[in-house]
Amino acid sequence: MSALTEPRHYTSELNYLNNGWTLKSWLLTKDHKRIAMLYLISITVFFALGGLFAAAVRLELLTPPGDLMDAETYNKMFTMHGVIMIFFFLIPSVPATLGNFLVPMMVGAKDLAFPRVNLLSWYLYVLGGIFAIYAAVQGGVDTGWTFYTPYSSTYSNTAVIVTAMGAFVAGFSSILTGLNFIVTVHKMRAPGLTWGRLPLFVWAHYATSLIQLLGTPVVAITLVLMMLERGLRIGFFDPALGGDPVLFQHLFWFYSHPAVYIMILPGMGVISEIVTCFSRKHVFGYPFIAGSSLAIAILGFFVWGHHMFVAGQSTYASMVFSLITFFVAAPSAVKVFNWTATMYKGSVSYATPMLYAMGFIGLFTIGGVTGVMLATTALDLHLHDTYFVVAHFHYVMVGGMVMAFMGGLHFWWPKMTGRMYHEIWARISAGLVFIGFNLTFFPQFILGYMGMPRRYHAYPEEFVVLNVMSTAGSSVLGVGYLLPAIYFIYSLYRGEQAPPNPFRAKGLEWETPSPPPTENFLTTPVVTEDAYAYAEKEVKALV
Repeated sequence: MSALTEPRHYTSELNYLNNGWTLKSWLLTKDHKRIAMLYLISITVFFALGGLFAAAVRLELLTPPGDLMDAETYNKMFTMHGVIMIFFFLIPSVPATLGNFLVPMMVGAKDLAFPRVNLLSWYLYVLGGIFAIYAAVQGGVDTGWTFYTPYSSTYSNTAVIVTAMGAFVAGFSSILTGLNFIVTVHKMRAPGLTWGRLPLFVWAHYATSLIQLLGTPVVAITLVLMMLERGLRIGFFDPALGGDPVLFQHLFWFYSHPAVYIMILPGMGVISEIVTCFSRKHVFGYPFIAGSSLAIAILGFFVWGHHMFVAGQSTYASMVFSLITFFVAAPSAVKVFNWTATMYKGSVSYATPMLYAMGFIGLFTIGGVTGVMLATTALDLHLHDTYFVVAHFHYVMVGGMVMAFMGGLHFWWPKMTGRMYHEIWARISAGLVFIGFNLTFFPQFILGYMGMPRRYHAYPEEFVVLNVMSTAGSSVLGVGYLLPAIYFIYSLYRGEQAPPNPFRAKGLEWETPSPPPTENFLTTPVVTEDAYAYAEKEVKALV
């Protein structure tokens, strides 16, 4: 993809990992790669914590009566699971880790545009996480992760303000990250790296950053209004004081549906990189994939009302929101079609990252199709607040985003650490995640269709078999997620030394040693080729 004066001949063994070993050198670093690793550690902690809350929920639902915990404790468990997973794992996972590490390298820059702001974003993320953990220690919160009024603002006796403050502070971390990416992409691209040559990973993060900048302030203001009403009895959402509780839903979902794309768009960028690399082909329809990322970012702001079909909005408004929701599915379908066409007649390699990518395509497609079903007003009236919605959401977020995150982590792990992981164990882990996920969440589609409401700690006995399947699947899924933690850590100490480009991938990030030096490039790279310029003769030779 590029021509470098000294492409891979670095005389020093110094890299970003060993360039200063003290704790201070890490906590005060301005190196985007080190900040990405700090995010990776922090996010892993919150992923494990959110997973423990999810395990408690599934254990309670193993039997029909509420015999493990009472209703109030159960409400706190699923609320803390949602708050931690969404605000402290799903939203920041790919942008803050892989995005932080790779975007500057992919555009040929030595760092992000504002290194100090980047470090500040991590500290804000940690501060928000401390608020959330403090709330959990102090008894948790029982409002659901959506903080719906008037329950959150008036009636709940739990740590609502502290939890909302955690989400509020974490939102500023998201805003700063998005700002950094936008300025970096606009102002710091290497010579020859035109917009038409940008990696699709960068396009996805650019579109995500637009949503972060435009949408996150809305939910931040909404949470502040809720906290003011709860603390000072100012009537923004209280009808007795002239407010409207449904206004909270409008403001919340105006951000929180685009937030779904903050979570999934970076994952789509990861899949684009993996599919083209392990198919040894130029990506099919590059302009359409890049354009679809922007289309998703724009259309995502116009569909929030499909969460409110039963909230009393007018029939005509519901019809409009339903129609626009059908439209927003089209750009995602474009991506799935183009990934499939890229693999067609390619020299497909079934390495671990590709297994996760293929799993993503299948599971995300199911999540997308069921999303279109829920956008159908008549059907949503039956399925609203049932386990069908839970299954749909998790097929998009866990079957989609987390699969992409795991695929990207396996793809760039040698670049990030300079070490190779154990391929056999990695493939076993990918298989367990895929099987465990489907066993966990597919039965929930059936439960929802049969009418089981979500967020209930007890249920009729006719639902027990499907719930047992779901809980058993969550155990398999947990093992699948635990294995990478083991072999990744093992690889840091005993893994084979990684070559600069173990997967023979295209892109500026692969033109550096593994792990990269602090400055990324000794000389400024000059881009002379289009993205994903895999040679035709190379493909034929590998077929």
